[in-house]
Amino acid sequence: MTVSAIAVSPGTPGHIRSLNPIRDLSGVADLVELCFKSTMDKDGKRYLQDMRRSAADTAFLRWASRTADTISLPLSGYVWEDNGRIVGNVSLIPYNRRHKRVFLIANIATHPDYRRRGIGRLLTDAAMKHARGRHVDEIWLHVREDNPGAITLYEDLGFREYYRRSTYHSSSNAPILQAAQGTQIRSRRTADWAGQSAWLERIHPQGIAWYFSNFWNVFQPGLLNNLGNFLADINVDHWTAWRGSAMQAAASVIYGREHVDVIWAAISPEGGDDALHALLARIRSSMDPRRGLLMEYPAHQSEDSIRAAGFVLHRTLVWMKAE
Repeated sequence: MTVSAIAVSPGTPGHIRSLNPIRDLSGVADLVELCFKSTMDKDGKRYLQDMRRSAADTAFLRWASRTADTISLPLSGYVWEDNGRIVGNVSLIPYNRRHKRVFLIANIATHPDYRRRGIGRLLTDAAMKHARGRHVDEIWLHVREDNPGAITLYEDLGFREYYRRSTYHSSSNAPILQAAQGTQIRSRRTADWAGQSAWLERIHPQGIAWYFSNFWNVFQPGLLNNLGNFLADINVDHWTAWRGSAMQAAASVIYGREHVDVIWAAISPEGGDDALHALLARIRSSMDPRRGLLMEYPAHQSEDSIRAAGFVLHRTLVWMKAE
């Protein structure tokens, strides 16, 4: 799509300009909360808190603004402003991993009173041009699966879908269904790591590994790694599920500091849905019910087994990359 084809509806009030984090970050946080509050999880709410905390720290923002294209914070982007009020936003968040420079386009939001006028399309196009002008290797965004209008918009702008990832959370009200007989749950042994790491690599795509922390090192067995986790105040547990002499599923749990723990689960290529169900059910039943459990997994895979273990689907994100 050519630049001339990107335009807002005639008569739309306001104008586009570059984000000024010192002046705009608080208004962007308000807009993001207005647009996405109904679908925000605990991570999203914490993200807003961090954004507002940063907005109040002028000294930090002055420093960060000089490095906005190099640190993974939403300090670069564009806004649509009308009479001094921010009614549209797009953020650009840079990532660097293994010599690859990636920009994530995020926080694409338009005030409800200004929607369907082309503001979101214009802001996204401006963000893409900004990223390409800095010669990044890849440009990504993610969008909720239940927002087909936005998916179509991003396809029109040249994005292609690569992954669909679902996030589940434990529910204190959801029953744990009886697992199939014959599955044995054990603590992970050192010899199990080779299988677990291979399954994790298969289930959690390396194409977006730049987005996640380098958690593989946290999971590795060994005295030195355990010592490193202890010094970094990282608490991790590991379980495996077996049927007979075959390991069929494995999971590691990272205990969070704010009453939310994260499960990284994987199953063997031959299946193992029953084993995954039994494994997740054991983890959930052994945890403090006052703590939350989160898990991300490929969309529409093993969904019945995950639900049977007492987890609820929170959202499914479509990951798209600009061609």
